[in-house]
Amino acid sequence: MKNLLSLEKLPVADIEKILRDAAVLKRERTRVDRKPLAGQTWALLFSKSSTRTRVSFEVGIRELGGDAFFLNANDIQLGRGEPIKDTARVLGRMVHGAVIRTYAQNDIEEFAEFSKIPTINALTDDEHPCQILADIFTFKELRGPIAGKVVVFIGDGACNVPRSWIFAAAKLNFELRIAAPKKFQPSAQILKRAGGKIICTDNLEKAAQGADVLYTDVWVSMGKESEAAERMKVLAKYQINEKVIHLAKSGALVMHCLPAYRGKEIDEDVFEANAETIFTQAENRLHVQKSILNWAVS
Repeated sequence: MKNLLSLEKLPVADIEKILRDAAVLKRERTRVDRKPLAGQTWALLFSKSSTRTRVSFEVGIRELGGDAFFLNANDIQLGRGEPIKDTARVLGRMVHGAVIRTYAQNDIEEFAEFSKIPTINALTDDEHPCQILADIFTFKELRGPIAGKVVVFIGDGACNVPRSWIFAAAKLNFELRIAAPKKFQPSAQILKRAGGKIICTDNLEKAAQGADVLYTDVWVSMGKESEAAERMKVLAKYQINEKVIHLAKSGALVMHCLPAYRGKEIDEDVFEANAETIFTQAENRLHVQKSILNWAVS
């Protein structure tokens, strides 16, 4: 039994195995004899709304032979009412694994500790490990090994997605540049903890030069809606557009973890020109998460 709670805590050997197995699972998706979750029921506990994460996990669990049921914020509220450790101990006696999408990282860690069942972080305010594993898998599929490459994250560099990119860069030996206003750059503590070659700058043009990947995410993450007006104003210049594309390497991948707000973090024409990559990236959530589920029960 294994947990995927954070890329920071995931050994490199396990990252490599998940990515390697994801390629096989994608290539052999139609095989009907690979059912590592046969006879198992998994709970999806989501305090935050989701499209891609929920669908990919539900489909993935079923394709691996298991059954899944979904509980949203109205059904179960992690961190409110009944203590998490009590909810965890109840579910741990009834289900075989849990996929959790919530706010506090500590909530998912406490759930894993007390449930004693495989627990997967489907997003917290601190990290989004499944997303970044799928992103790296997509790069490897389209361009080969990521070691030694340059990934540029543009926008809110202090949120969960770039934080997981930070830990991935340190573990897999690629350069990560974060182009963000100073108030939206990751903390010095996170950077020191991660190690690796991480460059933070408020100069988008400088960051984008020679990039192998240009990556962005929404400017207003869930739970930050009250800051929307200020964020839009401060981040307005941090957009992937044609000017930025021309600064990157020829053939650089443009990636977005979706949902995308055209005209804000990414230009409409640039998004559509790179839609094949972006929606392959979204599809790969399914294959990588199947690999994570298989890894968790092996």
